[in-house]
Amino acid sequence: GIYGDRIAALKGAVAAGDFGAVAAEKNAFILFNSGAYPGAKTKDKKAAAIASTNDIFAAIRAGDKAALSSAYTKYVADNDITGLPEVSNSNGQGYSGDYDYKARSSAGAIYVR
Repeated sequence: GIYGDRIAALKGAVAAGDFGAVAAEKNAFILFNSGAYPGAKTKDKKAAAIASTNDIFAAIRAGDKAALSSAYTKYVADNDITGLPEVSNSNGQGYSGDYDYKARSSAGAIYVR
């Protein structure tokens, strides 16, 4: 979804040790954790995701680039986070209305005659 895409887009910032860029996307982590794991069945996965998020922001507070990189890599791997696919007019239609979550993202392309 859109929050997973925002988290996946932080890969370069994490590699560069840009704490500010990761901290600016704190809400993406919070919203991903609450939306990806709703209900009682996924309570354990949600708790693990929140713990991993806390590890990421603890590394930011400590100013530890290595800890940030390892915590981010673990978070992305454990939660199967990937970016949205690149969709263009030549390979498909990405969304059909302004309220689709893919609108105004890399997965949203509309063919207009």
